[in-house]
Amino acid sequence: MNNSILDEIKEGGYSLHKLAGSHPELLALEGVPQNPEYHGEGDVLRHTELVCGELTGLPMWQALPEKEKALLFLAAAFHDIGKSVCTKQEDGKWISPKHTVVGEKIFRRIAYQEAERFGLTFAQRELVAKLIRFHGLPLWFWGKKHPDAELLKAAESIPMKLLYLLARADTQGRQDAIPDRLPGQVELFAEYVRELGIWEQPYPFANSYTRFRFFQKENLWQDTQLYDDTTFDVIMMSGLPLSGKDTWIGRMSGILPLDGRPPVISLDDLREEMGIPPTKASGKVIQAALELARQYLRRRQPFIWNATNLLQETRQKLVRLFADYGARVTILYLEVPYQELLRRNRSRPRHIPETVLDEMIRKLEVPAPWEAYRVTLPAPDTPACEA
Repeated sequence: MNNSILDEIKEGGYSLHKLAGSHPELLALEGVPQNPEYHGEGDVLRHTELVCGELTGLPMWQALPEKEKALLFLAAAFHDIGKSVCTKQEDGKWISPKHTVVGEKIFRRIAYQEAERFGLTFAQRELVAKLIRFHGLPLWFWGKKHPDAELLKAAESIPMKLLYLLARADTQGRQDAIPDRLPGQVELFAEYVRELGIWEQPYPFANSYTRFRFFQKENLWQDTQLYDDTTFDVIMMSGLPLSGKDTWIGRMSGILPLDGRPPVISLDDLREEMGIPPTKASGKVIQAALELARQYLRRRQPFIWNATNLLQETRQKLVRLFADYGARVTILYLEVPYQELLRRNRSRPRHIPETVLDEMIRKLEVPAPWEAYRVTLPAPDTPACEA
């Protein structure tokens, strides 16, 4: 693998201008307007330049290990990338609704599909993606319906210390009509997450079951200790088509917390058995799969649910259903490099149109650690491209 974008950032002296020269996605931010009430400094690119400059001036950033410094600079460079497609005018004001959610997906997609250019490991890519996703949380967490739960959920994916530094640079890298309102929110965030005990690591729940139930219920105190009454395991596969789910199941890897060879509910197999083409009647296939799952659940029979499960909303509906019957749900996410994905697809007799694959990648939401009793992801140092 060539030098990564992190090496490029360090060798370029932490310069956004130099980084944008080889990553044109950043140049797309030029000319994207912002609400002058919060961004009197100008367009999104100008704001991003200021944020990156403010970040490198923070003593806490300067004290970080070199790898973390580069990763946080990368997150700052791309933190508003979603505004390039979300910005619109409404009632005479420029707004960018959901730009953090969209930005996370944009960064993940380009870092995955162009892994040779970015050279990030899986864990590095996801850390930056999640920093982009949550970079507005320190500013608005107090207005959330359940602020503690939102903060603890974010802490499952990213260190709050790094999020604080990004948010602080974000507030300093702008001209706000009311200068002190946003920096004050960020300092409140820092104080509050320290009190919660999640400044540098996730919250230490009493056990895995309590942790799972906390993120499934809105009225559970995080220091509660629940008795784990789960009685059997269900594995939910997750990943793009051709990412190796069938192969993994066939090998029954040692990761699997099940005894013997449990039955597999495969949406693809059911579709083939029912004679339904890939683009038709997905609802019928899902209903058939759910009925089969309920039969196993009623018997407390371990099984594997094999489908792409790319969206968090889809996974959460299934997790809640399985858990209601007393199952310990493990989400197992698999991924292969993009070029390998294309190679496997092109070698299949009935390949998936690459436009369809690309659309799946655009929508992909990698499972977060809080989503199930257990979430298994690729090893942190797994390269996003082949060496």
